[in-house]
Amino acid sequence: MESSNKNKHLVLDDRYEIQHGLNESLSFKAIGTAIGKDCTTISKEVKAHIIFEKKGAPYRPFNDCIHRKQCSHYGDVCGDCSKKNKNCFHCGSCIPACQDYEKESCQLLLKAPYVCNGCAMKNSCTLEKHIYDARLAQKEYEEVRSESRSGFNLTEDERKQLDSIISPLLKNGQSLHHILLNNSDRILCCEKTAYSYVDSGIFSGRNVDMPRKVRFRPRKKKSVILKVDKACRKGRTYEDYKKYMEDHPGIAVVELDSVEGKKGCAVLLTIHFVLPKFQLAYKRDANDSQSVIDIFNSLYDLLGKKLYMKLFPVLLCDNGTEFSNPEALEYGPDGELRSRVFYCNPSAPNEKGACENNHEFIRRIIPKGKDIGRYSQEQINLMMNHINSYARPELGNKAPHTMFAFHYGRKILKTFGFEAVKPNDIILKPSLLQGKRKSK
Repeated sequence: MESSNKNKHLVLDDRYEIQHGLNESLSFKAIGTAIGKDCTTISKEVKAHIIFEKKGAPYRPFNDCIHRKQCSHYGDVCGDCSKKNKNCFHCGSCIPACQDYEKESCQLLLKAPYVCNGCAMKNSCTLEKHIYDARLAQKEYEEVRSESRSGFNLTEDERKQLDSIISPLLKNGQSLHHILLNNSDRILCCEKTAYSYVDSGIFSGRNVDMPRKVRFRPRKKKSVILKVDKACRKGRTYEDYKKYMEDHPGIAVVELDSVEGKKGCAVLLTIHFVLPKFQLAYKRDANDSQSVIDIFNSLYDLLGKKLYMKLFPVLLCDNGTEFSNPEALEYGPDGELRSRVFYCNPSAPNEKGACENNHEFIRRIIPKGKDIGRYSQEQINLMMNHINSYARPELGNKAPHTMFAFHYGRKILKTFGFEAVKPNDIILKPSLLQGKRKSK
């Protein structure tokens, strides 16, 4: 059995065997023997797919405060608590607000089996649970495998190095064939791969810089959607996002998305500040990764390091290829971490619903199918001025610009070039941009 399973990936049945073994408190060696795998394989599998659950025990709420058994609070933490006659230990909902709170972690989770599946104290423990679930582990494995088979096997440093050689020469009118022929010692990829890199927009040099290339008729269908970093979701999934937000309560979140007009033409990058519901929109000639990076780098230069990090600590985006170079968004020109990037689950727009809902206002002014390229950035700014001046019931009938000014100050609004529109002057129809044609 060992020889037949050697060098093969774990399948769902293997993972169910691992889960069953963990529930029975079997060792990694015993589980590995049962499915014909080495014990280190079982150890890596379990550690790679741990699920963190903040739930208590039967009739006992989640509470991981180290002082919970000696807690002296009786409803005085929450203020309007309805259970003032009960010790806060029996509630647990006051944990984030309690000044005496200190997190307790289970020391047993620091060694094998690293999870709570077979723990004898599981039904009485109120600490955070670490669980291995075969079904969810298989789902995570399939997502990683799918992503690993798409995109470019190229790190951010390698991309920068190739870009620094290829793009300047392309802009000088040289062909890729000529560039690779005379720089073969510095460009370690074939001509076909280089064309794919340029065509996907990961360099500052574009197809338009190759006169013969732009005359070729494009293929009717692309076989694969390419990502800059094929492992971009690793450590940045929606589950990672939720855990990060639990560890950093109150931190600001900015949701990113793209709004498409006419297929294959210019698109908008929308940047939505969740708390004040304030949204920025930037026109891009193509829906590629580099254009998104260029916009955030320009915002970094405009705002400065300190203000930028205050406004954009967490970026939540979908799985589009335009967001597939997270390191370039996370790190500034000085190499210092400036933001954290996370991804929603595939086909789950509800996970950044605030941004998606705000797109309804954009669609009122620029309907789907309209070429966004016909509008200038000044017109896009005008549209967002009207949208951000529109009062929302969920903001207490305040406008997003008012709430943004409350949280961050009016000076930043001026930096963005935002101007408030009087309530009776707001227009949310295509007529807003009619007669204001793109200036040449």
